[in-house]
Amino acid sequence: MNSALSQASTMSNDTLPQNTVVTGPVPGPLAIEAKGLVKRFDGVAAVNGVDISVPQGAIYGILGPNGAGKTTTLRMLLGIIDPDEGVRRVFSHERPHDIGRMIGYLPEERGLYPSMKSVDAIAFMGALRGVPHHEGRQRGRELMKAHGLGHAIEKQIRQLSKGMAQTVQLLGTLVHRPRLVVLDEPFSGLDAINQGKLEQMIRALADDGVTVIFSTHVIHHAERLCEGVAIIAGGKVPYAGSVDEARDRIPAQVKLETRIGEGAWREALPYNAEHETKSATGGDSTHFWHFPLPSTGIEMLLRALIEGGAGILSLSIERAGLHDAFVEIAGEAAARAMEADAEGAAK
Repeated sequence: MNSALSQASTMSNDTLPQNTVVTGPVPGPLAIEAKGLVKRFDGVAAVNGVDISVPQGAIYGILGPNGAGKTTTLRMLLGIIDPDEGVRRVFSHERPHDIGRMIGYLPEERGLYPSMKSVDAIAFMGALRGVPHHEGRQRGRELMKAHGLGHAIEKQIRQLSKGMAQTVQLLGTLVHRPRLVVLDEPFSGLDAINQGKLEQMIRALADDGVTVIFSTHVIHHAERLCEGVAIIAGGKVPYAGSVDEARDRIPAQVKLETRIGEGAWREALPYNAEHETKSATGGDSTHFWHFPLPSTGIEMLLRALIEGGAGILSLSIERAGLHDAFVEIAGEAAARAMEADAEGAAK
C-alpha cells in the first residue's frame, strides 16, 4: 500500500471500565469498543444490545442480511447517530467526532459529482477532513497512480466505469490518512476483478497498521479477509469473536472411502456415520462414509481401519466454513436472506 497511509501516528488506547464484558479475545489496544448499543426508530429497535470489540490494526467484518442492523451499528460507532442506550468508544474517545480526522468512512450510498475530475473529487473529500486542497490533489495523484488509475487522474467521474468510480471514492476515503477505515457494503456492485483489487487494498491497509471494519452480506469476503467478525441478525449480535472460533463451533467432518463395507473395524466408526455404497466398473462396490471428527481424533480410527483391513481408498478431514458457522449461529432464515441479498447485488 502507498506509504503515505502509514505516516499518521497511532493513538494509545484505554480499556473499558472493569465491569464491562468484552466478547472474544482482544489482543492489544482497541480501535472500537461498544457495549449494549441500542437504537430505536419510531419505537422499534433496529439495533438491540450490540457488543463489539475491534483491536487496532485488525480487519473486522460485520455480517448479516439487509435490514439486520449493520448500517445503523456502523453509524452509531462513528458518531453519525447516537445510541439510545449503551457505550461506544473509538480510540478511547466517546465522541468520535472529536477524532474525525483519524476516521475514513465509505457509506453504502455512493455519491460523487459526475462533472468533477477524479483527482479533484479525492481532494474535495480530503478537504472535508482538513487536508488543504493543493495537498489533497497531490496525494490524490499519488494514490491514483499507486492503484493503476494514473491514466484517469484528469478524467471526469462520468467518464469512469462503475468500478473505477468506486475506487476513486475509496481513495477519497483514504486521502487524509485515517487510522480507522469503515466500509459499508464495499463489495456491492463490483465485478470479480474489482472485488479482488479491493481485497488487496484492505489487506495493504491492515499491513500499514490501519484498522478496517466492513459490513457485508457476502460471507466469503469476510472468511478470506477477517480475523474477527460480528454476526448481526434481527438487530442483535449472537456472536462476536474470531473467525476461527466461529468455525470451530461445528465439528470438522470426516469423509472416508473404503473398498470393504463390513468388518470388525466398523465398530470404530461413530454411531451416526452416514454410509453410501456406489457400484464400480466390474461389479465391485465402493463405500463412502461421512461423520463428524471424533473427539479422540483420527489416529485411533485410522489404526482400526488399517488393522481391520477396510481397504482405505481416501480419507479427508474438512473443517467447517464460516457459512456453516453463520447458519449454526444465526439460523437458516438469516442465511437464506444473506444469499438472496448477495444474488440481488450481483445482478
